[in-house]
Amino acid sequence: MGRKTEGMPNDASQPHPDSRPTGIRWWPVGLILGVMVLAMGVVQSIGEFPFQRRNLICLGIAGGAAGLLLLWWLFLSRARWSLRLAGIAGIALLAGLARLTLRIRGVTGDLIPIVETRWAQPSTPSPIRSSADSTGTISSSVARSNSTTRLPGDYPQFLGLNRNGIVDGPVFQTNWAQFPPQMLWRQSVGGAWSGFSVVGDLAVTQEQYGEEECVVARHIVNGNIVWKTGNPARYFTPIAGEGPRSSPTVAQGRVVTLGARGWLQVLDLRTGQRVWGTNILDFAKAGMPEWGLSGSPLVISNRIIVSAGGRDGRSLLMWHLESGQLLASGGSSSAQYSSPYLTELAGVPQILQFNHREISSHDPVTAQVLWNRPFGIHFPLVANPVRVSSNRVFLSAGYGVGAEMLEISKAPAGTLEVRSVWTSKRMKAKFSNPYFRDGFLYGLDDGILACLDAKDGSQRWKEGRHGHGQGLLVGDVYLLMAEQGELLLLRPTPEGPGELARLKVFDDKTWNPIALAGDLLLLRNDREAACYRLAVR
Repeated sequence: MGRKTEGMPNDASQPHPDSRPTGIRWWPVGLILGVMVLAMGVVQSIGEFPFQRRNLICLGIAGGAAGLLLLWWLFLSRARWSLRLAGIAGIALLAGLARLTLRIRGVTGDLIPIVETRWAQPSTPSPIRSSADSTGTISSSVARSNSTTRLPGDYPQFLGLNRNGIVDGPVFQTNWAQFPPQMLWRQSVGGAWSGFSVVGDLAVTQEQYGEEECVVARHIVNGNIVWKTGNPARYFTPIAGEGPRSSPTVAQGRVVTLGARGWLQVLDLRTGQRVWGTNILDFAKAGMPEWGLSGSPLVISNRIIVSAGGRDGRSLLMWHLESGQLLASGGSSSAQYSSPYLTELAGVPQILQFNHREISSHDPVTAQVLWNRPFGIHFPLVANPVRVSSNRVFLSAGYGVGAEMLEISKAPAGTLEVRSVWTSKRMKAKFSNPYFRDGFLYGLDDGILACLDAKDGSQRWKEGRHGHGQGLLVGDVYLLMAEQGELLLLRPTPEGPGELARLKVFDDKTWNPIALAGDLLLLRNDREAACYRLAVR
């Protein structure tokens, strides 16, 4: 009695079949999520990385974590196989439902996907919020009459008359709570990242309608279409969007436009009738840039200047405004996305143009290269150069490139020499355009408004994330159209951005340049356009 029977199991030393671990093994979930959060925090703390790069790395980390969680659920969770398969089926069902009800409508300027419902429609404007009114309420306003008259003023090309983002205009009321901008019209438009150009009562832009790139002229006061001229061409990618990218140039009663696929044309301003047209990519035997041709044509006297990016001296082309005859060409570098810019440096008139990984200067008559200098990396160069003095020009680019101040001087032999004054990572203008005023540079540094001292590139301040929008300086106030569709009124100084008021205009991504003609402000994105009358003092 009491003696262990040979061959019988010993309950004290052998595991019982029912003592195996049961239930779902949750600790790997906590580990995966914890590592994901830690890794994202580390990436976001690396200030040397551009904001876009940090976001893309974090998206990759999140995708990797999702993949690990799927593997855990299938092979390491210890859930019953029926439950595992049910979970996979649920994920597939949710994915199918999302595909049926949601869509990705492009990406932000930082390449973050924009998700919306498939039935989403553009919304109506929201009330104005003035930063001067801390309660958030709107005081009684003095309404201006919705007349057909307007203050005189034209806006004939990209970035204004001098192509520098600074325009002459009236002195505006800055208290938008008391004197709110008055919306004259708002309507749907064809897709494009083009801006408006205005001469007289006609506001002209480019739009995509089906398989046609169209130039559309509207009456500036009521938005009615006066004429529309189409050309068979269409550019589209899920990231870059649809339609033409450049703004029209109006000169001498002509409208000059460049389509995303290279179609250069001259139209009559009053009728929209085509005077002549040609494809500059075909002419220059150049490949189309990845994001389409984006440079707005420059008109000097009787010459149209465009960047085609062709080899064998056909990078920068000059065409006769009326006849369409090629007048000159120069350079052999691939095209980028900025627009030709006429300025004078070291006493020499010249056209500045970004090309692939360089800035080049061309003679405004012969198109021959006066000087060039490496700038940027393999990513796009979009923001236009900014002249800051008689012999200095400021360059800026996104994607972590930053900024550089160049000084141009004339050598005894008469040639132009270039040296770098300073470089900085404190202004990374992706495709917004900085401006210069009273010794300081202002612009969007990776989507955040910033101020640099033009003497040494030191940063005075940086605040307010507005995305990759566009703006204009009018007197001492800055009209900034943020990427999120909000119009800001600011008075930037070396001490701060000086925000005065805000107005929600669109609920969609807004990359298009803005235009100001007298007291009328024209705004648009790839879905809608609107015209506001600004109250003047």
